[in-house]
Amino acid sequence: MNNKKTYTFLNLATVNEPFNAPIKEALCRVADSGRFIGGPENEEFEQRMAALTGASCAIGVSNGLDALRLILRGYIELGRLHPGDEVIVPANTYIASVLAVSDCGLVPVPVEPRRDTMNIDTRRIEAAITTRTRAIMPVHLYGRIATDDRLLELAARHRLLVIEDAAQAIGARDEHGRAAGAIGHAAGFSFYPTKNIGALGDAGAITTSDPELAQVVSALRNYGCDYTYHNIYRGLNCRLDPMQAAVINVKLPHTAQVNAYRRRLAAIYNSEINNPLIEKPLFEPDDYCVWHQYVVKTTRRDHFRDYLAENGVETLVHYPVPPHLQPCYPGLAGLSLPLAEQLGRQVLSLPITACTSEQDAYEISAIINRYTND
Repeated sequence: MNNKKTYTFLNLATVNEPFNAPIKEALCRVADSGRFIGGPENEEFEQRMAALTGASCAIGVSNGLDALRLILRGYIELGRLHPGDEVIVPANTYIASVLAVSDCGLVPVPVEPRRDTMNIDTRRIEAAITTRTRAIMPVHLYGRIATDDRLLELAARHRLLVIEDAAQAIGARDEHGRAAGAIGHAAGFSFYPTKNIGALGDAGAITTSDPELAQVVSALRNYGCDYTYHNIYRGLNCRLDPMQAAVINVKLPHTAQVNAYRRRLAAIYNSEINNPLIEKPLFEPDDYCVWHQYVVKTTRRDHFRDYLAENGVETLVHYPVPPHLQPCYPGLAGLSLPLAEQLGRQVLSLPITACTSEQDAYEISAIINRYTND
Protein backbone atom coordinates (compact mmCIF):
# COMPACT_ATOMS: atom_id res chain seq x y z
CA MET A 1 0.00 0.00 0.00
CA ASN A 2 1.36 3.39 -1.02
CA ASN A 3 0.78 6.05 1.63
CA LYS A 4 3.00 8.63 -0.06
CA LYS A 5 1.54 12.12 0.08
CA THR A 6 0.51 13.72 -3.21
CA TYR A 7 0.98 17.43 -3.78
CA THR A 8 -1.72 18.33 -6.29
CA PHE A 9 -0.80 20.88 -8.93
CA LEU A 10 -4.38 22.02 -9.49
CA ASN A 11 -7.86 20.76 -8.73
CA LEU A 12 -10.52 23.21 -9.84
CA ALA A 13 -13.14 21.70 -7.55
CA THR A 14 -10.90 22.54 -4.59
CA VAL A 15 -10.17 26.04 -5.92
CA ASN A 16 -13.86 26.81 -6.44
CA GLU A 17 -15.18 25.20 -3.25
CA PRO A 18 -15.15 28.42 -1.15
CA PHE A 19 -17.23 30.13 -3.85
CA ASN A 20 -19.68 27.32 -4.58
CA ALA A 21 -22.70 28.67 -2.74
CA PRO A 22 -22.63 32.21 -4.20
CA ILE A 23 -21.77 30.84 -7.65
CA LYS A 24 -24.79 28.53 -7.61
CA GLU A 25 -26.96 31.42 -6.46
CA ALA A 26 -25.61 33.62 -9.26
CA LEU A 27 -26.17 30.94 -11.92
CA CYS A 28 -29.74 30.39 -10.73
CA ARG A 29 -30.30 34.15 -10.82
CA VAL A 30 -29.26 34.28 -14.48
CA ALA A 31 -31.32 31.19 -15.32
CA ASP A 32 -34.40 32.67 -13.66
CA SER A 33 -33.91 36.05 -15.34
CA GLY A 34 -34.47 34.76 -18.86
CA ARG A 35 -31.68 37.10 -20.01
CA PHE A 36 -29.02 34.91 -21.60
CA ILE A 37 -27.18 37.37 -23.86
CA GLY A 38 -25.79 40.52 -22.27
CA GLY A 39 -27.77 41.96 -19.41
CA PRO A 40 -27.06 43.15 -15.86
CA GLU A 41 -24.43 40.51 -14.99
CA ASN A 42 -22.30 41.62 -17.94
CA GLU A 43 -22.76 45.28 -17.07
CA GLU A 44 -21.72 44.61 -13.47
CA PHE A 45 -18.71 42.65 -14.65
CA GLU A 46 -17.55 45.46 -16.91
CA GLN A 47 -17.92 47.99 -14.11
CA ARG A 48 -15.95 45.76 -11.74
CA MET A 49 -13.14 45.19 -14.27
CA ALA A 50 -12.80 48.90 -15.00
CA ALA A 51 -12.64 49.64 -11.28
CA LEU A 52 -10.13 46.85 -10.62
CA THR A 53 -7.72 47.91 -13.35
CA GLY A 54 -8.23 51.66 -13.30
CA ALA A 55 -9.06 51.73 -17.01
CA SER A 56 -12.04 53.85 -17.99
CA CYS A 57 -13.66 51.08 -20.07
CA ALA A 58 -13.97 47.32 -19.82
CA ILE A 59 -15.64 45.12 -22.41
CA GLY A 60 -16.54 41.50 -21.67
CA VAL A 61 -15.67 39.05 -24.44
CA SER A 62 -15.62 35.33 -25.07
CA ASN A 63 -12.01 34.51 -24.11
CA GLY A 64 -8.50 35.89 -23.85
CA LEU A 65 -7.49 35.14 -27.44
CA ASP A 66 -10.57 36.94 -28.74
CA ALA A 67 -9.78 39.87 -26.46
CA LEU A 68 -6.42 40.35 -28.20
CA ARG A 69 -7.89 39.71 -31.66
CA LEU A 70 -10.61 42.29 -31.11
CA ILE A 71 -8.14 44.91 -29.90
CA LEU A 72 -6.03 44.46 -33.01
CA ARG A 73 -9.10 44.41 -35.27
CA GLY A 74 -10.34 47.53 -33.53
CA TYR A 75 -7.13 49.38 -34.27
CA ILE A 76 -7.30 48.21 -37.89
CA GLU A 77 -10.85 49.59 -38.21
CA LEU A 78 -9.63 52.86 -36.68
CA GLY A 79 -6.78 53.03 -39.22
CA ARG A 80 -4.04 52.81 -36.60
CA LEU A 81 -2.96 49.37 -37.79
CA HIS A 82 -2.93 47.91 -41.30
CA PRO A 83 -2.43 44.37 -42.60
CA GLY A 84 1.29 43.71 -42.93
CA ASP A 85 2.24 45.93 -40.00
CA GLU A 86 4.66 44.42 -37.50
CA VAL A 87 3.85 43.74 -33.86
CA ILE A 88 6.68 42.97 -31.44
CA VAL A 89 5.91 40.00 -29.18
CA PRO A 90 7.94 38.01 -26.64
CA ALA A 91 9.56 34.92 -28.11
CA ASN A 92 8.56 32.66 -25.21
CA THR A 93 4.89 33.49 -24.81
CA TYR A 94 1.95 31.12 -25.00
CA ILE A 95 1.02 30.84 -28.67
CA ALA A 96 -2.30 32.71 -28.25
CA SER A 97 -0.42 36.02 -28.22
CA VAL A 98 1.07 35.30 -31.63
CA LEU A 99 -2.12 33.76 -33.04
CA ALA A 100 -3.98 37.00 -32.34
CA VAL A 101 -1.40 38.96 -34.33
CA SER A 102 -1.25 36.72 -37.38
CA ASP A 103 -5.02 36.17 -37.43
CA CYS A 104 -5.45 39.90 -38.05
CA GLY A 105 -3.05 39.89 -40.98
CA LEU A 106 -0.28 41.45 -38.91
CA VAL A 107 3.29 40.20 -38.63
CA PRO A 108 4.59 38.93 -35.27
CA VAL A 109 8.20 39.85 -34.52
CA PRO A 110 9.51 37.76 -31.60
CA VAL A 111 12.02 39.29 -29.19
CA GLU A 112 14.02 37.27 -26.67
CA PRO A 113 13.12 37.31 -22.96
CA ARG A 114 15.23 38.10 -19.93
CA ARG A 115 16.28 34.95 -18.14
CA ASP A 116 15.52 36.24 -14.63
CA THR A 117 11.99 37.59 -15.21
CA MET A 118 11.23 35.42 -18.28
CA ASN A 119 9.41 38.46 -19.67
CA ILE A 120 10.34 40.22 -22.90
CA ASP A 121 13.75 41.86 -22.62
CA THR A 122 12.95 45.52 -23.10
CA ARG A 123 16.66 46.19 -23.77
CA ARG A 124 16.31 44.23 -27.04
CA ILE A 125 13.12 45.83 -28.33
CA GLU A 126 14.63 48.86 -30.04
CA ALA A 127 16.82 46.67 -32.26
CA ALA A 128 13.66 44.91 -33.48
CA ILE A 129 11.85 48.10 -34.46
CA THR A 130 11.62 48.71 -38.22
CA THR A 131 9.75 51.14 -40.44
CA ARG A 132 6.84 48.65 -40.40
CA THR A 133 6.59 48.32 -36.62
CA ARG A 134 3.34 49.71 -35.25
CA ALA A 135 2.80 47.99 -31.90
CA ILE A 136 4.35 46.10 -29.00
CA MET A 137 2.46 43.34 -27.24
CA PRO A 138 4.16 42.73 -23.87
CA VAL A 139 2.92 39.59 -22.11
CA HIS A 140 2.78 39.69 -18.31
CA LEU A 141 4.02 36.11 -18.23
CA TYR A 142 3.32 34.01 -15.14
CA GLY A 143 1.70 37.04 -13.48
CA ARG A 144 4.69 39.44 -13.58
CA ILE A 145 4.33 42.87 -15.17
CA ALA A 146 6.37 42.96 -18.40
CA THR A 147 6.21 46.69 -19.13
CA ASP A 148 8.82 49.04 -17.72
CA ASP A 149 9.78 52.66 -18.25
CA ARG A 150 12.15 51.70 -21.08
CA LEU A 151 9.41 49.94 -23.04
CA LEU A 152 6.93 52.76 -22.54
CA GLU A 153 9.49 55.40 -23.50
CA LEU A 154 10.40 53.48 -26.66
CA ALA A 155 6.74 53.12 -27.58
CA ALA A 156 6.12 56.83 -27.07
CA ARG A 157 9.21 57.84 -29.04
CA HIS A 158 8.36 55.58 -31.98
CA ARG A 159 4.59 56.19 -31.70
CA LEU A 160 3.83 52.53 -31.14
CA LEU A 161 0.73 51.05 -29.60
CA VAL A 162 1.25 49.08 -26.39
CA ILE A 163 -1.22 46.20 -26.15
CA GLU A 164 -0.91 44.26 -22.90
CA ASP A 165 -1.49 40.53 -22.89
CA ALA A 166 -2.66 40.45 -19.28
CA ALA A 167 -4.21 36.98 -19.46
CA GLN A 168 -2.14 35.75 -16.50
CA ALA A 169 -1.86 38.95 -14.50
CA ILE A 170 -5.17 40.10 -13.06
CA GLY A 171 -4.44 42.28 -10.04
CA ALA A 172 -0.75 42.70 -10.81
CA ARG A 173 0.83 46.14 -10.52
CA ASP A 174 4.09 47.68 -11.65
CA GLU A 175 6.63 49.57 -9.54
CA HIS A 176 4.63 52.76 -10.02
CA GLY A 177 1.42 51.17 -8.79
CA ARG A 178 -0.16 50.97 -12.24
CA ALA A 179 -2.41 47.94 -12.66
CA ALA A 180 -2.20 45.41 -15.45
CA GLY A 181 -4.83 46.52 -17.91
CA ALA A 182 -4.20 50.25 -17.49
CA ILE A 183 -0.51 50.54 -18.41
CA GLY A 184 -0.72 50.35 -22.20
CA HIS A 185 -3.26 51.57 -24.72
CA ALA A 186 -5.40 48.45 -24.28
CA ALA A 187 -5.22 45.04 -22.63
CA GLY A 188 -6.66 41.58 -23.03
CA PHE A 189 -7.57 39.38 -20.04
CA SER A 190 -8.48 35.72 -19.77
CA PHE A 191 -10.71 34.07 -17.19
CA TYR A 192 -9.95 30.54 -18.33
CA PRO A 193 -10.74 28.24 -15.37
CA THR A 194 -7.08 27.77 -14.39
CA LYS A 195 -6.35 31.50 -14.08
CA ASN A 196 -6.02 33.21 -10.68
CA ILE A 197 -9.61 34.35 -11.17
CA GLY A 198 -11.27 31.74 -13.34
CA ALA A 199 -14.71 31.26 -14.82
CA LEU A 200 -16.44 27.90 -15.23
CA GLY A 201 -15.54 27.95 -18.90
CA ASP A 202 -14.04 30.40 -21.38
CA ALA A 203 -14.33 34.12 -20.71
CA GLY A 204 -12.28 37.24 -21.32
CA ALA A 205 -12.18 41.01 -21.18
CA ILE A 206 -10.68 44.05 -22.86
CA THR A 207 -9.73 47.14 -20.87
CA THR A 208 -8.83 50.52 -22.32
CA SER A 209 -9.10 54.21 -21.61
CA ASP A 210 -9.59 54.95 -25.31
CA PRO A 211 -13.35 55.50 -25.83
CA GLU A 212 -13.03 55.16 -29.62
CA LEU A 213 -11.42 51.73 -29.33
CA ALA A 214 -13.99 50.69 -26.71
CA GLN A 215 -16.82 51.62 -29.05
CA VAL A 216 -15.32 49.72 -31.97
CA VAL A 217 -14.54 46.50 -30.09
CA SER A 218 -17.97 46.58 -28.44
CA ALA A 219 -19.48 46.50 -31.93
CA LEU A 220 -16.99 43.98 -33.33
CA ARG A 221 -17.73 41.43 -30.60
CA ASN A 222 -21.43 41.53 -31.57
CA TYR A 223 -21.35 40.90 -35.33
CA GLY A 224 -20.13 44.45 -35.96
CA CYS A 225 -23.46 46.01 -34.92
CA ASP A 226 -23.79 49.51 -33.55
CA TYR A 227 -27.49 48.78 -33.10
CA THR A 228 -29.73 45.85 -33.90
CA TYR A 229 -29.52 44.65 -37.51
CA HIS A 230 -27.21 47.52 -38.46
CA ASN A 231 -23.68 46.23 -39.10
CA ILE A 232 -21.00 48.86 -39.49
CA TYR A 233 -18.14 46.31 -39.35
CA ARG A 234 -17.67 42.76 -40.54
CA GLY A 235 -17.72 41.61 -36.97
CA LEU A 236 -17.56 38.43 -34.94
CA ASN A 237 -19.59 36.66 -32.30
CA CYS A 238 -17.27 37.09 -29.31
CA ARG A 239 -19.69 38.08 -26.56
CA LEU A 240 -19.23 37.20 -22.91
CA ASP A 241 -21.73 34.62 -21.67
CA PRO A 242 -23.71 36.15 -18.76
CA MET A 243 -23.44 32.86 -16.87
CA GLN A 244 -19.66 33.28 -16.91
CA ALA A 245 -19.97 36.97 -16.08
CA ALA A 246 -22.02 36.01 -13.01
CA VAL A 247 -19.36 33.53 -11.88
CA ILE A 248 -16.56 36.07 -12.31
CA ASN A 249 -18.58 38.71 -10.44
CA VAL A 250 -18.56 36.37 -7.43
CA LYS A 251 -14.79 35.96 -7.58
CA LEU A 252 -13.50 39.39 -8.60
CA PRO A 253 -13.91 40.96 -5.13
CA HIS A 254 -11.53 38.26 -3.83
CA THR A 255 -8.73 39.02 -6.32
CA ALA A 256 -6.42 40.61 -3.75
CA GLN A 257 -6.96 37.73 -1.31
CA VAL A 258 -6.31 35.07 -3.96
CA ASN A 259 -3.15 36.82 -5.16
CA ALA A 260 -1.89 37.43 -1.61
CA TYR A 261 -2.07 33.72 -0.87
CA ARG A 262 -0.04 32.92 -3.98
CA ARG A 263 2.53 35.50 -2.87
CA ARG A 264 2.83 33.75 0.49
CA LEU A 265 3.51 30.43 -1.22
CA ALA A 266 6.03 32.07 -3.55
CA ALA A 267 7.78 33.63 -0.56
CA ILE A 268 8.07 30.20 1.09
CA TYR A 269 9.55 28.67 -2.05
CA ASN A 270 11.93 31.58 -2.38
CA SER A 271 13.19 31.32 1.18
CA GLU A 272 13.24 27.53 1.49
CA ILE A 273 14.44 26.20 -1.88
CA ASN A 274 18.21 25.99 -1.65
CA ASN A 275 19.58 23.71 -4.32
CA PRO A 276 22.29 24.90 -6.72
CA LEU A 277 20.77 22.74 -9.45
CA ILE A 278 17.50 24.68 -9.32
CA GLU A 279 17.20 28.30 -10.47
CA LYS A 280 14.37 30.16 -8.75
CA PRO A 281 12.41 32.97 -10.42
CA LEU A 282 13.21 36.57 -9.57
CA PHE A 283 11.69 37.45 -6.21
CA GLU A 284 11.66 40.90 -4.64
CA PRO A 285 10.08 41.85 -1.28
CA ASP A 286 7.97 44.57 -2.92
CA ASP A 287 7.28 42.52 -6.02
CA TYR A 288 3.74 42.93 -7.37
CA CYS A 289 3.85 39.66 -9.30
CA VAL A 290 0.62 37.72 -8.75
CA TRP A 291 2.34 34.35 -9.33
CA HIS A 292 -0.02 32.77 -11.80
CA GLN A 293 2.80 30.23 -12.00
CA TYR A 294 5.91 29.70 -9.89
CA VAL A 295 8.43 28.63 -12.51
CA VAL A 296 11.86 27.24 -11.71
CA LYS A 297 14.57 26.32 -14.21
CA THR A 298 16.99 23.42 -14.34
CA THR A 299 19.21 21.95 -17.03
CA ARG A 300 17.77 18.44 -16.64
CA ARG A 301 14.14 19.44 -16.44
CA ASP A 302 12.61 16.09 -17.36
CA HIS A 303 14.87 14.24 -14.91
CA PHE A 304 13.92 16.70 -12.18
CA ARG A 305 10.24 16.44 -13.05
CA ASP A 306 10.38 12.64 -12.84
CA TYR A 307 12.04 12.94 -9.43
CA LEU A 308 9.30 15.24 -8.17
CA ALA A 309 6.61 12.91 -9.52
CA GLU A 310 8.21 9.98 -7.70
CA ASN A 311 7.93 12.05 -4.53
CA GLY A 312 4.29 12.94 -5.11
CA VAL A 313 4.77 16.47 -6.46
CA GLU A 314 2.67 17.22 -9.53
CA THR A 315 4.13 19.77 -11.97
CA LEU A 316 3.44 21.23 -15.41
CA VAL A 317 5.57 22.81 -18.12
CA HIS A 318 4.64 26.34 -19.27
CA TYR A 319 5.70 26.23 -22.14
CA PRO A 320 7.87 23.56 -23.78
CA VAL A 321 7.82 24.79 -27.39
CA PRO A 322 8.05 28.51 -28.22
CA PRO A 323 5.76 29.83 -30.97
CA HIS A 324 8.49 30.18 -33.60
CA LEU A 325 9.07 26.41 -33.47
CA GLN A 326 5.41 25.43 -33.70
CA PRO A 327 4.42 23.67 -36.96
CA CYS A 328 1.81 26.34 -37.73
CA TYR A 329 4.54 29.02 -38.08
CA PRO A 330 7.03 27.63 -40.62
CA GLY A 331 7.95 31.19 -41.60
CA LEU A 332 9.38 31.83 -38.12
CA ALA A 333 11.33 28.57 -37.86
CA GLY A 334 14.58 30.06 -39.13
CA LEU A 335 14.78 32.73 -36.43
CA SER A 336 17.64 32.56 -33.93
CA LEU A 337 16.02 32.73 -30.51
CA PRO A 338 18.27 30.56 -28.34
CA LEU A 339 17.15 31.87 -24.96
CA ALA A 340 13.47 31.25 -25.66
CA GLU A 341 14.35 27.74 -26.80
CA GLN A 342 16.52 27.16 -23.74
CA LEU A 343 13.72 28.25 -21.42
CA GLY A 344 11.38 25.85 -23.19
CA ARG A 345 13.76 23.02 -22.26
CA GLN A 346 14.33 24.14 -18.67
CA VAL A 347 11.18 25.65 -17.15
CA LEU A 348 8.99 23.77 -14.69
CA SER A 349 5.95 25.07 -12.80
CA LEU A 350 5.48 24.11 -9.13
CA PRO A 351 2.12 23.92 -7.31
CA ILE A 352 0.97 27.40 -6.23
CA THR A 353 -2.80 27.49 -5.88
CA ALA A 354 -5.43 27.07 -3.19
CA CYS A 355 -4.72 23.32 -3.54
CA THR A 356 -1.31 23.90 -1.94
CA SER A 357 -1.08 24.63 1.79
CA GLU A 358 1.78 26.61 3.26
CA GLN A 359 2.97 23.40 4.91
CA ASP A 360 2.90 21.76 1.49
CA ALA A 361 5.17 24.50 0.14
CA TYR A 362 7.68 23.84 2.93
CA GLU A 363 7.57 20.10 2.25
CA ILE A 364 7.90 20.54 -1.53
CA SER A 365 10.90 22.80 -0.93
CA ALA A 366 12.53 20.13 1.23
CA ILE A 367 11.92 17.53 -1.49
CA ILE A 368 13.54 19.86 -4.03
CA ASN A 369 16.54 20.43 -1.79
CA ARG A 370 17.22 16.67 -1.72
CA TYR A 371 17.33 16.46 -5.52
CA THR A 372 20.55 15.49 -7.28
CA ASN A 373 20.99 15.00 -11.00
CA ASP A 374 22.82 11.69 -10.65
